[in-house]
Amino acid sequence: MAVEPGVADPDSDAEPAHYTLRVGEQRLDLNARLGEPLRLVWHGNIFCIHCGRRTRKSFAQGYCYPCFKSLAQCDTCIVKPETCHYFAGTCREPAWGERHCFRPHVVYLANSSGLKVGITRGTQIPTRWLDQGAIQALPILEVDTRQQSGFVEMLFKERVADRTNWRAMLKGEVEPLDLSAQRDRLFAQLESGFVPLRERFGADAFQRLDQRPRRFRYPVLEFPRKIASHNFDKQPEVAGTLLGMKGQYLMLDSGVINLRKFTGYEVSVM
Repeated sequence: MAVEPGVADPDSDAEPAHYTLRVGEQRLDLNARLGEPLRLVWHGNIFCIHCGRRTRKSFAQGYCYPCFKSLAQCDTCIVKPETCHYFAGTCREPAWGERHCFRPHVVYLANSSGLKVGITRGTQIPTRWLDQGAIQALPILEVDTRQQSGFVEMLFKERVADRTNWRAMLKGEVEPLDLSAQRDRLFAQLESGFVPLRERFGADAFQRLDQRPRRFRYPVLEFPRKIASHNFDKQPEVAGTLLGMKGQYLMLDSGVINLRKFTGYEVSVM
């Protein structure tokens, strides 16, 4: 089970997000279900999204424990790219790392629950922003590798958050920001911090981007005033009227549920 956000009209000023719920081979258009009853029932089974084996517990949002401990995509350097250990010869899967980490990455500013910095592969734009429930996003730098993007993110974290407050994001009370002005302010404040990075990786490793900010709107009939969270591990049946989708969350009149957390769970949708 997974929720798949996408952009319905990439040419519009505020791009509308469109959500599809993938349950096995089934694809459910969630936008079309707004305002209707929705019932999700977990049958007690969890299957690893990599090897398919049944597992009693999900690790890293969908993996069994052996895969969690052996796959490069589950290593701590994915969350903290600056700790990449490829050149130390200890990468779990060097070929995977070469395909995914040694390719251009984008450093961006986004507004999901306030200003934040983040990194992603260029191929994950705008999916990464939709996953976070961002209402605005702006690419600011392109770098050669994932590790380099991690060092840049560390530098920006001295001045700006790198996490989303999911409760604030779901309440829909986030004020728009001038991301271009924020970009210019941060570049001016952090200019000296780029000096050692350029000395280490080369002057051309960090390319500033001059793009326009993008805006997104989400299919929400009503934002929750109080956040009550559903959890399949505690409550195998979740039901209510579907009020909206934002980030990886479904909003029901009975509470919200983060479907990314339950990737690999065997669930029926009614």
